[in-house]
Amino acid sequence: MPGRIFTALLLAAGIALPGIAAAQLVFAVTEGVTYQATPKEIREKFEPIAEAIGKALRRDVRVVLVPAYDDARAGLAKQEFDIAFVHPAHVALAEVKAGRYRSVAWTSSFTDYTVSILAKGDTPMKAFGDIRGRTLVTPDPDSITAVMVRAMLRGEKFGAKDLVVRTTRYQDAVPFYIDNGFADVGATAARAVVKSWTDKGGKVLVKSKSVPIKQVIASAKLPAEDVERIRETLLALGNSDAGRKALAPSGYKGFQAPDPALEAASIAWLGL
Repeated sequence: MPGRIFTALLLAAGIALPGIAAAQLVFAVTEGVTYQATPKEIREKFEPIAEAIGKALRRDVRVVLVPAYDDARAGLAKQEFDIAFVHPAHVALAEVKAGRYRSVAWTSSFTDYTVSILAKGDTPMKAFGDIRGRTLVTPDPDSITAVMVRAMLRGEKFGAKDLVVRTTRYQDAVPFYIDNGFADVGATAARAVVKSWTDKGGKVLVKSKSVPIKQVIASAKLPAEDVERIRETLLALGNSDAGRKALAPSGYKGFQAPDPALEAASIAWLGL
């Protein structure tokens, strides 16, 4: 028994013993489906962040890329991932609502994600309700952008036959559909796409409510003290040279604490 106590004390202090190691943590990363990036590019963005978390917990953290949303859902439902960075808010927030995961942090500058409904500059349409009877193009139907569009349509009491909805995989393809007459209006949340559209004379008909995206969530199976340590680590990254170096490949400025009230409101509005 004394030997076991001694071993436990060493492990708690982060001192490794031959043949003994704390279990590896799995950090799943699910980025958006409506932007183009290679697996190598995504992995390189998150490995320094995973290393920072591992250092704080004194445990190895392995990054696992889970590009397909349904694969992410399946893994999250079984709590196969200890930590997950999830771009599509509807996937992350559904797990929070189910109680299988806890919100750890939100990516700074991605807490007010809004959808813009684009139309040609000479359109007679003036309000969102004016798109009835028209054709709307959205990005991938399982993207957060498309989910937000459906929330907007519910809010305006649109029925299934009130408009034609077409989909395209990438956000930057939306203007092509409008320009070439394949759709009357298009939905995008990409600010670069919106700017390019308005710079050439296009119109933003309406903007949606905002929701936070790019959430870090942690399995409810993780000890509360570990979750808090992960949160503290992420929130502190933007405040030191070492932390900013870890963030640099991702392009993110940092992380912030979740807002429970906004989170609850987003879950309700998205219909999760």
